[in-house]
Amino acid sequence: MNPSRESQSRNLESRLSRSQSRSSRVFVAQARITKDEHDNLLRAARAEGRALGEWAREVLLREARRTEDPLFIELIATRMILLNLLKPLAMGQVVTPDEFTRISATVRSDKRRVAQEIQQQYINAPSKEV
Repeated sequence: MNPSRESQSRNLESRLSRSQSRSSRVFVAQARITKDEHDNLLRAARAEGRALGEWAREVLLREARRTEDPLFIELIATRMILLNLLKPLAMGQVVTPDEFTRISATVRSDKRRVAQEIQQQYINAPSKEV
């Protein structure tokens, strides 16, 4: 068998063994996209060494399963710290180390809940045309 055929045979065997270990995929998720969007998606899939359909499926499922956005949560935590520190400073008060520790602990325990509330506000807000 020549090297090219051998490689194709191994690839087919690999694909068959993967498909036998999972439930069958019978549903299709589609979206119409522009040529530029297609090129961007294709570039991203190739950068990870994946076929476009396989890569897109993984991205869609990852996003659908994601319940929290760590970056958004930390952004909200930073906002909470700033607001809790700036108010007393603007009023001429001194923020003691104990107060700073209390503020930090409160932010640490509340940041996920507050981020979720803020995201819900964005979801419920009427959309505005730009």
